[in-house]
Formats: sequence, structure tokens, C-alpha cells
Amino acid sequence: MSGPRLRPRDGMAKIENEYMADVLIEGGTLVNEGRSFRGYLVVRGERIAEIGEGDRPESGFQGERIDARGMLVLPGAIDDQVHFREPGLTYKEDIRSGSRAAVAGGVTSFMDMPNTKPTTTTLDLLERKRELAAERSLANYSFYFGATNNNLRELHRVDPRTTCGVKVFMGSSTGNMLVDDRRVLSAIFAESPVLIATHCEDEATVRADAERYRRELGDRVSPAMHAVIRSAEACYRSSARAVELADRYGADLHVLHLSTERELSLFDAKPVAEKKITSEVCVHHLWFSEEDYAVKGNRIKWNPSVKRVSDRDALRRGVLGGKVDVVATDHAPHTVEEKSRPYWECPSGGPLVQHSLVAMLELGRQGLWTPEQVVWKMCHAPAIRFAVRDRGFLREGAYADIAVVRPDDPWVVGPENILYKCGWSPFEGVRFSHRVVYTLVNGRVVNRNGEIDEEFRGQPLEFVR
Repeated sequence: MSGPRLRPRDGMAKIENEYMADVLIEGGTLVNEGRSFRGYLVVRGERIAEIGEGDRPESGFQGERIDARGMLVLPGAIDDQVHFREPGLTYKEDIRSGSRAAVAGGVTSFMDMPNTKPTTTTLDLLERKRELAAERSLANYSFYFGATNNNLRELHRVDPRTTCGVKVFMGSSTGNMLVDDRRVLSAIFAESPVLIATHCEDEATVRADAERYRRELGDRVSPAMHAVIRSAEACYRSSARAVELADRYGADLHVLHLSTERELSLFDAKPVAEKKITSEVCVHHLWFSEEDYAVKGNRIKWNPSVKRVSDRDALRRGVLGGKVDVVATDHAPHTVEEKSRPYWECPSGGPLVQHSLVAMLELGRQGLWTPEQVVWKMCHAPAIRFAVRDRGFLREGAYADIAVVRPDDPWVVGPENILYKCGWSPFEGVRFSHRVVYTLVNGRVVNRNGEIDEEFRGQPLEFVR
């Protein structure tokens, strides 16, 4: 297949309503709030103006018509965990390239992590990221504030209406952001004005295992051993600590990228709106297992590690059973050269945001879940958990963030259609059945049959808190 084509930019982006035609999406299957039905929706300006079942009564509609017959019409996905590497690490990815890949894959909003260079650990640096996104992002955006052992006073000043959350690394981190001072951790959980999102791996456990294997095996350590070096025990100890702190102080806690069956025991199977302690799982932990290291090697080296088949299968059940609330990516690109290094020198992480939605729909085709359940975990639940204003649903009055997906249009992931700046994907060679045909962001068709509108710019996410 041919890859997405980029429309060159000519001057400044024009996103005002007067430059945006009304859009009628008709004939498709709308998937929203647990229902699927044949219907239509009308977009006027940035918002959804009409939704209805069946055919829209003819009333002289003036604007663009999108024939969605045979397609799924979904809310745009909201990815609550990406690393777009800007500033400071833009040879791997940047806001423009990452957001371009996102909209190509039906992801219309993202929340970016703070472990850049410099790390996003002051309000000035947080505002600078917002300025960069306003200049460069094709999707809607928000940025986490990064906690450290010594910036609690700055955290107190974070605006909960404009900031998605505070990221707390309770395990090893990039950029010296490990929070290991118990007094500081307690204060964060007691005093944070925003949701706390945690990376949970017990640093002492990881360090001891790494030192042991380095001593015993040295350079003979293979990528497959990542699952034991960054073990299930390390994950559980740290996640249990985070949940205990949240219980003690009544904090809003969101534990990122669960990777083990045992961690599921820490969470309740209740609707996400009724929880103060929630969890996320990433697509790679639902797709891959330790059996895949033999072929994929360092390309599926993530922190936390991809683990046993039994862990992967338990996480899938957690998605269905309600203990897992959100499905996201932890999109964290590195170059091919970096991922080709020996185990000890190879960084953890990989690109995913272009393929997350189609991968989840593909697992659904295999019988794991329905499109309605995918929409709940990738669109509705992050909107609810983070209290995102007017996004994540197909509703009259909501922003028109929409993905139109053709279910029976197979294609194979390869270099010719990968948009990540790093140029590779752990899904290379995978045949997906679903294709994202259109993506609308704030009412603008930003992805049209693989042609990406480079002139458009997204908006900062707002939070109702």
C-alpha cells in the first residue's frame, strides 16, 4: 500500500471557523457510549451539531459529504501517555511528527510526558511546551508536570484546568526524575492539585536484579531477560505502594502501563467515574508476550517489560472486567541505531501511536472485545478520568474529534507507511484489517484517505476540575 501523503504547509495555520466547511458524515455505523447504529452526524465549525439514526432528512445541506457506508464512525482516541521527545530529544520524535502519526491513526488528543531535555519540572518549562504545541501540533494536546524530590512548591502552583496531571516516577526514569524521598512522595499524594500518574517499578528490586544478571552473565544477557530483570515483583511492590499512599491521603491516582496479572488485584472493577484510583494498560502489553522477544528482540524492550503470556492474557481480561480503565500507548520512540545496541546499552521504549487504534480493533476481530469496548477504553474512559472538556464522545455540542475506520481494508505495516520520525514500528510485517480513512480534529478533516493536512493546528485540552 502507499503510505500517508503530506500536504505541504503554505504559511500560517488557519483554524478559524470561517475556514472550515460544514461536514456531513453519513451512512456509517456510529459507535458511541456502548451502542452501534447506522446513522449520520453533522459538523459545524469545531463542534458536532447533529446526530441521528438512519439517513438525514434532505434539507439542502451545504458542505462536504463523507460517505461512510461500511465504515465505523468513532470518537477520536485520547492517548493519555506519549513521549513526543520535544524539547531536547527531537532526533527521535518531535511534536509535529508525533502528532502527525497520531492523527493518521485516529488519535485526536494526546497527553505528553515530562522526561524531555530539559525535564518539564517548572511552570515556565510547562508553558514552553504548550507554546511549542500551539506552533506544531496537528492534534489536541496537554502536558504533564514532572515531579522531583525538590519541586513540591512548584507543583502546588499547577493549574488543574490546563494541566492533565503530575507524573511521578516511582521507578527508574529518564532525566533524573526518580522520586524516592518518602516524605516528598507522601506530600505529593496529600497535596497535589491535579491527578497523579505514576510509573511504578520498585527501583531497589530492579537495581538488585540488574546487578546480579550483569555480574553472572555480562554481555550474554539477551532482550528476553528484560522480563526477569524488570520483574513482576518490582512492578507489584511499587504499584501497591502507590495505591496505599492514594488510599491513605485520598488522592486521585492513575497507575500507568500495568504489565502483570498480580497488579490487577490492586484495582476495583467499578465504572471509571466512580473511582479515585484507576489504571491504564498499553497496547504492547496486550499484544506481545515474552514469546515475542525471540523475533522482536529489543524492539519490544519497554519499561515496564513485556512479560508472560499469562500476564498478557490477564490484562486482556482486566480490560473486559473493568479493573483496567484506560488503554493507551506509552509511545516512546528511539532510533533504529539505538534499538540495535546490545541489551545493556539499548534504551527502553518504542513507537505506537499511529497503530494503537487499529491494533485494538484487530484484537477485537480476533474475538477479544467489541468496537464498543475499544471506544470505551480509548475514548470515553480517558475523557472521564481526566475530566476532559467536551471531548471523547460523539455528542451534539462536543468537539468534532472523529475517526472514520474501514473494517475490511487490509494493509501491512512497513517502512513506506510508517510516519514516526524514528522510521520503524514493532508492528512491521503485521497485517491489519482496519484502516483509518478520515480523521477530524475540532471539525477539520486532518487525515483524508492518508493525506495529512499539515496546515492545521490542534488546541490545548481543557479540564473540568
